[in-house]
Amino acid sequence: MAAIRCEALTKRFEGVTAVDGLSLEVAEGEIFGLVGPDGAGKTTTMRLLTSILDPSSGEAWVAGHHTVQEAEAVKEEIGYMSQRFGLYPDLTVQENLDFYADIYGVPKQGRAEKMNRLLAFSNLTPFKKRLAGNLSGGMKQKLGLACALIHTPSVLFLDEPTNGVDPVSRRDFWRILYQLLRERVTIFISTAYLDEAERCNRLGLLHQGRLIAQGSPDQVKGLMQGAILEIRTAESRRTATLLRGQVPGSVGLFGDRVHVTTRQPVEARAQAEKILAQAGIKLLGLQPIEPGLEDIFVSVLGREPKGLSDADRQP
Repeated sequence: MAAIRCEALTKRFEGVTAVDGLSLEVAEGEIFGLVGPDGAGKTTTMRLLTSILDPSSGEAWVAGHHTVQEAEAVKEEIGYMSQRFGLYPDLTVQENLDFYADIYGVPKQGRAEKMNRLLAFSNLTPFKKRLAGNLSGGMKQKLGLACALIHTPSVLFLDEPTNGVDPVSRRDFWRILYQLLRERVTIFISTAYLDEAERCNRLGLLHQGRLIAQGSPDQVKGLMQGAILEIRTAESRRTATLLRGQVPGSVGLFGDRVHVTTRQPVEARAQAEKILAQAGIKLLGLQPIEPGLEDIFVSVLGREPKGLSDADRQP
């Protein structure tokens, strides 16, 4: 039985379709990443699956329970950490855990042992007497996760949990998630960080409420059409502007690098070298590279107006 299943799930707000016919399955004990930019519909999808919102149409089941007809049963089975998780800054780490344990009705017997395990699990034991408001961003996220796990949920929903968190804390957070996977907890996580998405067992690319592709990171990378040339110069923005429309393929700016996605790599390379030489821009490097998920996302979106086949959507 799938831990999460939804069929044609749709949510409209006053004429705006936030989630558009979403269908997917998440197996028990896997980590599924929902990837998309701000406004793609990730948070609305989370709220539908956690029974906070009712869909306009379509259906979903979580841990075997219908999200509308059995909403209370769903809430007993899940942990949910929203983007603004409700920690109480004037309570200590320990007091926040106590509060959520009371909310979830965690039995008194064995509660202290469970809390100590969660504190150790999230490296918060030395800080259990510290006010939550005085924690760093990464520590607040780990405390939020511990509170979401206090009642031992079978399915964990995390809405962009590492947004704005420093890289070291992000790494620590993912280490904790991998430990949860070993305990057969199903994790559904939304993220705008494409490097994080590559750590998931499977992922879905969401754009304007529609699932435009899903599969393992390698399967999604297989949707890439053509090769990628990475160009390095001291003037990356000017380089991208000069090359757009002048080389065969699409041109994107990725930090201080320019990526050219093309089905004609030999021609694109020769043309790029010629254009940059004529403009007096020194070429620091030009080489083919393996596509990252950001390249895939841009490539798939470039084909989206023409429509993706079912085979493309679900490798």
